[in-house]
Amino acid sequence: MRRFFVLISAFCLCIMLSSCRKSLPLPENPDATMRLALRAGVYSDVIKKILRKFEFDNNVLCEVEELPEKDLYSKVFDDSKNPSGLYDFCMVDGSWMAQYAANSVLADLHDFGYELDADIIGATKKICYFGGGLYLAPFYGNVTVLLYNKLIVKEAGFTPDKILTLEDMEKICRFSKSRHNLGFMYRGDTQNNIVVDFLPILRSCGAWVVDENNRPSVNTPEFKEAMSFYLDLIETGRAAKKDDLIAAVANKSAAMAVGWPGWYTPTRNSCMDYKAITGRRANGKNTYNANIYGVWAIGIPANSSHKEYSMKLLKYLMDPAVQKTTIEIGGVPCRFSCLSDPAVIKKYPQYVAVRNALDNGIYRPVMEEWPQFYTILGNEMDLIIKKEKSVDEGLDSAQNQLDKLLGEK
Repeated sequence: MRRFFVLISAFCLCIMLSSCRKSLPLPENPDATMRLALRAGVYSDVIKKILRKFEFDNNVLCEVEELPEKDLYSKVFDDSKNPSGLYDFCMVDGSWMAQYAANSVLADLHDFGYELDADIIGATKKICYFGGGLYLAPFYGNVTVLLYNKLIVKEAGFTPDKILTLEDMEKICRFSKSRHNLGFMYRGDTQNNIVVDFLPILRSCGAWVVDENNRPSVNTPEFKEAMSFYLDLIETGRAAKKDDLIAAVANKSAAMAVGWPGWYTPTRNSCMDYKAITGRRANGKNTYNANIYGVWAIGIPANSSHKEYSMKLLKYLMDPAVQKTTIEIGGVPCRFSCLSDPAVIKKYPQYVAVRNALDNGIYRPVMEEWPQFYTILGNEMDLIIKKEKSVDEGLDSAQNQLDKLLGEK
């Protein structure tokens, strides 16, 4: 009976939010005007579409500034140095957490009595805490997945549930190449993309970019094995920017690639689909968390002038019933209840893959120097891929530079 009422409540809220976007008026005499700094794209679109009810219920106006990733990072960070901030609410990428925490950019949500509940997928919460404080809430569950062409996979003698290892991926890609198509597409346009595209492969080989003490570990035997495998894999395809990569896999010009749920929404009739990367090098090998988080979290700048309303907005956006409604408009909640709901899975079966990827994901290292770290590593990897350096030469050089960056201990 309780489950029945929960389902009815969620259904009613979904109808209410849908109608609110069209019918609820904006406050004429708002008690406050909030300014939101959001990541441009589907991430901000989702929030904008559900803001009207919050504005109406709380008699506030929300002005949204949509920014690309780099600008969002720098604008929120630079504004944090002012006594009274321009922004009252912001989206934050997990890789910024160390820099933001070290410079007191964000308010501690514990100060408002807020805590992340058990329904939120556990590993996605890890980045939100720092030094005993809680500074973020995971809102949009961006995470790497394996994009694949369903026809090529079938012709190669596989079903999606049987793509269990890196070796299986390579077999499918080599089959595709033997048919005069491309195999594995990869992003080679920036240092960051080169590194992030490789990280699921690296993790599947049991290696990582840092050790347990957050020290560089890129010249280890495991890392070099992963890099050698990656070279074999990308030899079956070529580098491409995001849109070209998606188009190639979707139209059967290529077999597979590493992608993100926010890039593409498959349907039952689509030729392309995605699944979680299993994190296993080969049969009989260990399995590792190999799906890399790009989760967009939400937080409150420490110098916000409207923290009370900002906290109300955060609670509203993190409400399970509200989050479930975002799925219809492109949202990817980090909640088990949303991504396991039978009605959601029936309509959007790809969310099984998203849930599995989020449940077995890992954040990039939390360090202030991460942008310099991936730039150094990406440059050396690019030289290796172009055959201007051997694996050993490139990774040994990267290790030396990274040791200097972080200070040898």
